[in-house]
Amino acid sequence: MSGKVVILGVFVADTSYRADRAPRIGETILGNSFALGPGGKGSNQAVAAARAGGETHFISRLGRDAFADMALEIWKDAGVIPAITQHDGGYTGAAYIFVEEATGNNAIIICPGVASEISPGDIESKRALIESADVFVTQLEQPMEAAHRALEIARAANVRTILNPAPAAEIPQEMLALCDFVTPNEAEAEGITGVPVAAVEDAERAADVLLSKAVGSAIITLGENGVFYKNAAGSLHVPAVIAGDVVETTGAGDAFNGGLAAALAEGQPPIDAVRFGCATAGISVTRPGTAPSMPTRAEINALLNR
Repeated sequence: MSGKVVILGVFVADTSYRADRAPRIGETILGNSFALGPGGKGSNQAVAAARAGGETHFISRLGRDAFADMALEIWKDAGVIPAITQHDGGYTGAAYIFVEEATGNNAIIICPGVASEISPGDIESKRALIESADVFVTQLEQPMEAAHRALEIARAANVRTILNPAPAAEIPQEMLALCDFVTPNEAEAEGITGVPVAAVEDAERAADVLLSKAVGSAIITLGENGVFYKNAAGSLHVPAVIAGDVVETTGAGDAFNGGLAAALAEGQPPIDAVRFGCATAGISVTRPGTAPSMPTRAEINALLNR
């Protein structure tokens, strides 16, 4: 059984540099390797959801350039159904990704290109698609006003809504109230709630603040410490699902959100969907890259059944 996932977001071409450390301002250093590949949080999440078994549609804008061709190719390969427009006179987004060789930790700069112009009007043109979804997902790489309008449309149609509040930003109370699930990492949770998150106990305090803002469920991702889940009925710390040695963490949050959305869309209970998302992320970090690291449904099931 598969459900319908509709994701609003941005595609960017990832330019990934691996080095022993990041350069200081004014400094040039030699790196260890370079890779060019598909990325962008929304696009990564769409690839993850599609490979995890969801019927996945992706709303965005692209330019008409080589990076747009890359986007269309990765979506075709993963089974993502594009709901996009293409535009002359602008560029498809790109991202600079620094990966620290020893740890796999990363630092990122994103330039969304024409996707930075996604408007509430673009969202209105996709109203019927959003209303037909089982789960709607958005992040904050495209303009806030577009994400807000899409959440309003989804909520009015009784579609389950997921907000991945990344990159960190100030989010209006009325927008948070439209979200069945909000999925920040530690830094994003602190940005929204003011609660520094360094341990599971901190995550619970941050989750309480999110619930006080009328969020349906708070799902705070904690990296190697798994996920903390809380709603009005209770809470649970879900440990990370280990699939092997960590190679790169860049796409882990996107893998989690895509897996979570696919599982919720097909009717899995939230806690099971969180575990499914953890397994999706657990496999993704054992591979380099972002979208290319997303696992198949068979791989996720095999890990969960191990």
